[in-house]
Amino acid sequence: MKHFALAAVAALGLAGPALAADPVEGIWKTQVDDGHYAHVKIAPCGELICGVIAKAFDANGPIASENIGKPIVWDMSAAGGGSYKNGKIWQPSTGKIFNSKMTLSGNSLKVKGCVGPICKGQTWSRVQ
Repeated sequence: MKHFALAAVAALGLAGPALAADPVEGIWKTQVDDGHYAHVKIAPCGELICGVIAKAFDANGPIASENIGKPIVWDMSAAGGGSYKNGKIWQPSTGKIFNSKMTLSGNSLKVKGCVGPICKGQTWSRVQ
C-alpha cells in the first residue's frame, strides 16, 4: 500500500506541469478595427494555441455578430519567453488571413499579421 501511495504522489507531481495553463490563455480585448472590437478566448487546441471570437462590440456596446464563435487565431506554437509563432490570424474587417506571431507581456498581447514583408499589428489587453 505504501508503494502505491508513493507512486500516486509521484505521478501527480509529474502531471502537474503538463496540466499547467499557458500564460496566454484567457479572454483578450482586441483594438477597434473598422468601428468594432471583440473579446477573443485564447485556449489550447491540441498542442497549439488558438483563439475564437467570444463577443463582439461597437461603440454602443455588445452586438450580435456572425463572427461570434469563429476562429480568429490558430496554429500558434509557444516559442518560449512569452513568444508565439507560426500561426495564422484572420482580420474580420477585410476577410484576409495573415501569417501571425504574438508576444505576451503581462496583460498585453502584441499580435502581428504579415504577408511577405508587410505586417499589421494590434495590442490586445487581457479581460480575464
